[in-house]
Amino acid sequence: MIFYALKRLAMALLVTITVSVLAFGLLRLSGDPAIALAGEGASPQDIEFVREYYGLDRPLVVQFLDWAGKAAIGDLGWSTYMKTSVSEIISDRLPVTMTLGGCALAFALILGIPLGVTAAIRPNSMIDRLSLLIAVVGQAMPSFWFALTLIIYLGVYGGILPITGTDSWKNFVMPSVVLGYFAMPGIMRLTRAGMSQVLSSDYIRTAKAKGIRPFSVVFKHALRNAIIPVVSLAAVQFGFMLGGSIVIETIFAINGLGFLAWQSIQRSDFAMMQAIVLVLAIFYVVLTFLADMLNAYLDPRIRVS
Repeated sequence: MIFYALKRLAMALLVTITVSVLAFGLLRLSGDPAIALAGEGASPQDIEFVREYYGLDRPLVVQFLDWAGKAAIGDLGWSTYMKTSVSEIISDRLPVTMTLGGCALAFALILGIPLGVTAAIRPNSMIDRLSLLIAVVGQAMPSFWFALTLIIYLGVYGGILPITGTDSWKNFVMPSVVLGYFAMPGIMRLTRAGMSQVLSSDYIRTAKAKGIRPFSVVFKHALRNAIIPVVSLAAVQFGFMLGGSIVIETIFAINGLGFLAWQSIQRSDFAMMQAIVLVLAIFYVVLTFLADMLNAYLDPRIRVS
């Protein structure tokens, strides 16, 4: 187990380094940061001053090593628009996005796993067809359209839930449903496929022949093995929710990391954009690593693969 953990940890570090290089390089390829920082109508002398002031005249390798070295100790730079530390701003906004992503993932798991298990137990039944319909609608329906629909009927007309802000738990209900409903179909279908395969295996038939209660057969023996790919998918989906929450946070005016990313793009705040990409990538890598460790615990065969 220790050797497997060290191998996965080394791979996670390599992925993090690769993402940091890509984040730094792609932002530079999108345009000259000095021109964006100087603003429209800036003279060549102003652009050159900005380039020298922020150290943008140095070689790219030197700029990257300087930025990466500071990021390794928690110094993510200085926001050129907000005139404050990027680390402080992200630490203020990150809990909001984490709360939204956690609630959305919980909604997707609570809805997706029971539907997948029930559909696998009763294939081609009404609940199976209903689960398939819910999954198809969830994948086909644009999230921004679903969000606007909930705002109109639950917020404007019904007045049941608040539309914007993060003042109470009610503010997270609609955005969590929208964000989680998009991830639910994949979880439901993977659970159904895994359960269908496991329920037809020999050891499940043996358990049934021994007279073990159906509840124990399904949830103690079958679900333990069928849930392994769902764990990996849930980790990936949670990382996607953190990075893909920019649309939902913008629609519901939630002052989280996604909304901050959108603002940074508008303001050409390169230091903030680099930091957000790096932070989200690190969360994504950490979640994948934890999912691998949990899968290795659930299925010891993975440790020797």
